[in-house]
Amino acid sequence: MPILASADWLILLIYGFFVLSAGFSLAPSIAGSQDYLQAGRKQPGWLCGLALVGASMGSLEVLGMGAAGARYGVASMGLFALGSIPAMLFAGLVLMPVFYGATSAAGAPVRSIPEYLGLRFDRKTRALNAGLFLAMALFSAGISLYAMARVVAALHVFDSVAEGLNLPPVGALLLSMALPAVLVLAYLLLGGLAAAMYNQLLQFSVLVAGLLPVVLVGLKRAGGWSGMKASVPANLLHAGAGGHSMGIGAVGLMLGAGIVLGGGTWCADFRLLQLAMAAKNVASARRAPLVAAALRVFVPLLLILPGLFALSLPTPRTTIVIHNDNGAIYHEITVVPPAVEAGQGLVPAKADAATGKPIKGAGGQVVLDYALAMPNVLLAFLPSGLLGLGLAALVACLMSGMAASLAASNTVFACDIYQAFLKKHASDKQILKAGRWAAVGGTLLAFGAACAAMRVNDMLDAVLLVFALVNAPLFATLLMGALWKRATGHGAFAGLIAGMAAALLHHGTALPRGEQPGIHGGWIAVLYHPASDLALGLGTAVFAFVVSLLVTAVVSVCTKARPEAELAGLVCAAAPAKAAWWKQPEVIAAAIILLAAITVNLAFL
Repeated sequence: MPILASADWLILLIYGFFVLSAGFSLAPSIAGSQDYLQAGRKQPGWLCGLALVGASMGSLEVLGMGAAGARYGVASMGLFALGSIPAMLFAGLVLMPVFYGATSAAGAPVRSIPEYLGLRFDRKTRALNAGLFLAMALFSAGISLYAMARVVAALHVFDSVAEGLNLPPVGALLLSMALPAVLVLAYLLLGGLAAAMYNQLLQFSVLVAGLLPVVLVGLKRAGGWSGMKASVPANLLHAGAGGHSMGIGAVGLMLGAGIVLGGGTWCADFRLLQLAMAAKNVASARRAPLVAAALRVFVPLLLILPGLFALSLPTPRTTIVIHNDNGAIYHEITVVPPAVEAGQGLVPAKADAATGKPIKGAGGQVVLDYALAMPNVLLAFLPSGLLGLGLAALVACLMSGMAASLAASNTVFACDIYQAFLKKHASDKQILKAGRWAAVGGTLLAFGAACAAMRVNDMLDAVLLVFALVNAPLFATLLMGALWKRATGHGAFAGLIAGMAAALLHHGTALPRGEQPGIHGGWIAVLYHPASDLALGLGTAVFAFVVSLLVTAVVSVCTKARPEAELAGLVCAAAPAKAAWWKQPEVIAAAIILLAAITVNLAFL
């Protein structure tokens, strides 16, 4: 059990103080809905870029990257780079000028992606996307809340507090969810999106400060890169996921998945796009994803390498030490839980909640809990006194991802549900009030989703399925809408529905070998066996994207298009011509960032 020194608690308290300070300091500047929902649309590009990086490294991303490093090795570094850097550059150079510059008939700027879809297509497409986004955002906030609370509870941080309050055994977990949720709600109610952005900047700084020592200490303990290569299973150091050879089909899947996952995240997810759309002008909005991309080149080194370190250390075992002291024989017994002993390195097996015994898959093999790779490495490498900094980094990830989801859902509810459908002539004060009430309701729903997630053992797989259902079809629809003048509202609506149906069909008919039907797929009928859960999730997203793209195109061709005059500012093809690419500094910067990303990943692969 970790022992938090006074310095550790002091670091956590100081972090909590600065988190709330951002909300209190910005509260007086909230004069209207634009200040609250869009941070006044006056933020500099560098701040938007840093906030983008912070928001993209929520608890699921941090745990997911650490888990990917432990499960799939260095190949996951290439996947994360392929799935983020090109998409971020494309979003900044091509899509952000369209989203940021789009305006309504009254000249008001677009406030959300559903609102853009309403202007570009029609009301039914806007309503469908708004409803789906709210469900996804609140589900993701709940899963993020539970994921990090589970880690904090596993580190026994609040055990003494729960015992002092006479809470039931699950009390420490509920406390680990409730306290950060209240903290996030407090600064969102006070400062809105601007408070979330400043805290995401703080989160990124704390994350680097907390994880950089882990990487440096891990490399030192392993004897450098060569020493780690000698201690880590060889299959995790090959350029194939989990050591599998990368044939043409696997390479195609990785490329397609990288494009779809990256595009669905950085080109279609309003939780991230809202931060760039809060910039003070279109040039700053265009620059924000480039700033984030430059920093993301090195982020996988901080998040994936600890997953490899988790496998380079010996697996803890129950030990008995016998020693003689003045004729008396003493037995010192160190008891290790069965799930920890059944694990690999510092990656424990998943434990049955009732018995505490390791969970086994359909093939009889122990199912490892890769999500605990990162926190266990942090616990093993950081001494007392520095552990608080690492815990602050993990708590910051939790609150950053949750804040991004809640801030985006506030805007979508207030603008795309309340104002668009419930009260069309709402005043600015009423919209502001709706946004704040949405923050309260969203927090309660996210906490409920987190409590429901306590019964789910495969959170990351569930999140990937939700992404394939919502973001992959949306990415296809946004691409068609922003790049093709012929795309119609009927085509977009049909494409979104067809993409979701395709995702469900693919997931329901595929099941990785050794897995049980359910969240792992195969709940309709098992037609084929993907190589892994990752391959299932990636394949589902790619299938949904392709089907949505094709259906949108076919239906659009068969339906009447809008007059080209109505598409001014809503489609790239209808936008004014820009200077040649070699005269645009953003394009040159994007090329340099892409080359740096390729170089870094080739060095490790």
